[in-house]
Amino acid sequence: MGSGKLFLDDVNQMFQEAADLISMEEGLAAKIRVCNATYVTRFGVRLRGQMHTFEGWRSVHSDHLSPAKGGIRYAPDANLEEVEALAALMTYKCALMDLPFGGSKGALRIDPAAWEPDELERITRRFAQELERHDFLSPSQNVPAPDMGTNETTMIWIADAYRRLKPNDINAAACVTGKPASAGGIEGRVEATGRGVQYAIQEFFRTPEDIARTGLPASLEGRSVVVQGLGNVGYHVSKFLSQEDGCRITAVVERDGVVRNEDGLDIEALKAHLGVTGGVADFAGGQFDPAGATGLEDPCDILIPAAMEAVITGENAPRIKAPLIVEAANGPLTYAANEALAARGVVIIPDLFANAGGVTVSYFEWVKNLTHISFGLMERRRDEMGHRMLAQSIERMTGSHFPEGSAQAFFEGAREVDLVRSGLEDKMRSAYCEMSRLWNGDDRAPDLRTAAYLIAVSRIAGHYKALGI
Repeated sequence: MGSGKLFLDDVNQMFQEAADLISMEEGLAAKIRVCNATYVTRFGVRLRGQMHTFEGWRSVHSDHLSPAKGGIRYAPDANLEEVEALAALMTYKCALMDLPFGGSKGALRIDPAAWEPDELERITRRFAQELERHDFLSPSQNVPAPDMGTNETTMIWIADAYRRLKPNDINAAACVTGKPASAGGIEGRVEATGRGVQYAIQEFFRTPEDIARTGLPASLEGRSVVVQGLGNVGYHVSKFLSQEDGCRITAVVERDGVVRNEDGLDIEALKAHLGVTGGVADFAGGQFDPAGATGLEDPCDILIPAAMEAVITGENAPRIKAPLIVEAANGPLTYAANEALAARGVVIIPDLFANAGGVTVSYFEWVKNLTHISFGLMERRRDEMGHRMLAQSIERMTGSHFPEGSAQAFFEGAREVDLVRSGLEDKMRSAYCEMSRLWNGDDRAPDLRTAAYLIAVSRIAGHYKALGI
């Protein structure tokens, strides 16, 4: 049985456990669980003097709300079942975060490192043509975003290919999210998933009854953190936790091994080293061990798997020592691992919440593209003027000058990135509060994952009921 099939089975089992606790008409749970449609494409591109055939997929798990939303990944081991599992997670994630999207996902079976940038562009544009031709790419029906192996450059290639096919679509830029800020994107999108993980952890530490379950001190300051994967998400959450919250990143697990430093790794230096060498070996700021998987089993306060699915399984779960696991990747714990760790009292902040920052900020970008106006454009200078008038009034009343240290931040109106971070934090905190209330007040929810699924599935069922389907 392939890993994609196992992943899909795990997602379906987690869904079913929650669905069994919700009163629904007969057959509705099965309808919500199954993937609505999957498009399989095999297309050719002439490269390096010969024709190469590529296989790709785009799944729509649910379009109870439109458009369906979800990333596109490029990976040599991508497969249909993995895509359908990720599409299902997107459905539940969007419902939990109360975003107006159905769930979708796409993949191309390709190793991006094996091709030059101009070749990848030609392959991507052909893939985009196939998706658009079958209505799996459009601002109103299906909106991709970056995922593993793709980035903002990939997205602008797709957006441009769509615009050329649909020159009369005034909303063409909204056919994908995760674009460069200079080409219709939004400030803060690159950091969004990592920033969302940080906000999730911060809100957990603000909730006394929840943090008490871990036995950890009620402060992020000084907490030891192990991160698996220093890609976009792992890098940003490591950077934010260490630089802004006072955490120590004591180990980073990468493909070639694990690098450790009990005093805390210099994340910027490690990221630069990784960019040059392709791995964490020989990094001067820590001790390297080629047995990377052992890093997951290091004693630490917080374990953050931020790379691939199924890295914590029933086999290694008994050796995991962290009292708190935060799923920054999709599906990093198998169903068996989740059951074993939950039985031991390990607290797990689940993927459909923890890594929802990316799709949340993608929602902001999509709205920006549809309205054709930047966030903050109409009010920033007006807010600045109001703040200055307020400060002047306070100075006249008190006879004191406004503190220089805080004056600049107070006087400046909110930039787009400030508004994006504010909106993201609000969505993450609101969703966590709903999950926590259910976890602490409803016997049906023995853990945060079940609470998240209960909220998500109840909302989806409510949509179907309202539609009369």
